[in-house]
Amino acid sequence: MRSPNSLRWSVLLLVGLACLGAAGATGACAAELARPAGAAYETGRRTRDGIGKFYFGREISQVMGHQGAGWLERPEREEEERTDLLLKELKLKAGDTVADVGAGSGYFSWRMARVVGARGTVYGVEIQQEFLDLLMANMKRRGVGEIVKPVLGTVQDPQLPAASCDLILLVDVYHELDYPWEMTRAMARALKPGGRLVLVEYRGEDPAVPIKPLHKMTEAQVKKEIAGGGHPLTFVENIATLPRQHVLVFRKT
Repeated sequence: MRSPNSLRWSVLLLVGLACLGAAGATGACAAELARPAGAAYETGRRTRDGIGKFYFGREISQVMGHQGAGWLERPEREEEERTDLLLKELKLKAGDTVADVGAGSGYFSWRMARVVGARGTVYGVEIQQEFLDLLMANMKRRGVGEIVKPVLGTVQDPQLPAASCDLILLVDVYHELDYPWEMTRAMARALKPGGRLVLVEYRGEDPAVPIKPLHKMTEAQVKKEIAGGGHPLTFVENIATLPRQHVLVFRKT
């Protein structure tokens, strides 16, 4: 009978060989092996709006389905959230390549497309085909169907090209990610060196923000998860322009 240690090293050798064969030493498997021990998921009692899965002490919230598209397009959204100010703070340029992860109906996708223009690209990423169908119908109606590219991602990978994006934007999405470590690692790979990851989240520190608690996040919690995950992302700033939301900016190092 083989000892536990010899079995352990045999397993590690097999995993290493599989990584080299499938992706190379610097590929996806190597990234998985580098996952910090503290960046683990835990299960616990599920609350009404959560899924019973916890990451750095935070219960992950349920995902909005495509049936909620009307709420994303509500007429009062710009006034409530000052989405016009957010677009200015992104400081996009003509020709930029950006990704709208969790794009939904494309509320921000078409607005960003008009800024980056015909020389730029906006990847509209969704995990629900129904949302992608709605997204592209809206993009064609807005006249930016050639700039916005639909991408069907998974719960663990947005399926974006490596080192392709100047900016990746998630608006009220990060708290819903079933696999925040895997998604963040994949988004970091998709950023160009110096590219920005921007997480917009309702302020969890402010009880006056009329959003369910699991659909809000504190600045400290977001920074804990990004730093604790060991991602090649450095916190830059929290833009305090919006009335209800954080705009948390990280840069790929």
